[in-house]
Amino acid sequence: MPTLHVVNVFTAPDGSEGNPLGVFLDGPAIAEAQRQAVAADLNFSETVFLDDRETAELQIYTPTHHIPFAGHPLVGTSWLLTHENTPRAALRPPAGEVHTWLEDGLTWIRGRAEWSPDFDFIQLDSAAEVAALVSPPGDAVDGYCWAWEDEGRGRVRARNFIPSLGVPEDPATGSAAVALASKLGRALQITQGNGCLLKARLGPDGTAEVGGEVVLADTRDYELAAVSA
Repeated sequence: MPTLHVVNVFTAPDGSEGNPLGVFLDGPAIAEAQRQAVAADLNFSETVFLDDRETAELQIYTPTHHIPFAGHPLVGTSWLLTHENTPRAALRPPAGEVHTWLEDGLTWIRGRAEWSPDFDFIQLDSAAEVAALVSPPGDAVDGYCWAWEDEGRGRVRARNFIPSLGVPEDPATGSAAVALASKLGRALQITQGNGCLLKARLGPDGTAEVGGEVVLADTRDYELAAVSA
């Protein structure tokens, strides 16, 4: 029976909040034909299936889509592999090789803005407006809505609504942080959702980096009979 690890990614410094992530370190135990159904059953923003622990090749699914790159799954998987005493210097999702490391207690990954989903970045006038949202403004269906909390210090307040990927609201979106840091050309500290904390900055050769804290929430057997291909 496959083992499911649930980690909370991009938690606040006290370990609260965070974006739940499902990770199957024994990914080959779940056939590719079943994975989308498993991700839908778990209903996390994303679920990871690690296909090879040595090479760190993996697949990422939202409840409705198979996607090539996402920040919160890669940060969470990197942290979990280190927690399991099998750290890796790089992960290999479909988008390409993603370098990862631990720095000052945070788990970091490095990626490219063009690997991220094509988010519609909607800048609002104040952090209070962002906090009050229940959906993107206007006629937008999806929308990464953000505002400066303190522009001088690079502090951002954000919410991300992506129902097109089966995620009504994503508590923390690492790939959007990569894209926003690249777009603005500077380091950022992003408070997203109800208090998730993401740090983002520019990396070498046109990349950007995102890091945060991770905690283990649960480890349990997962009954595949609960889903159908």
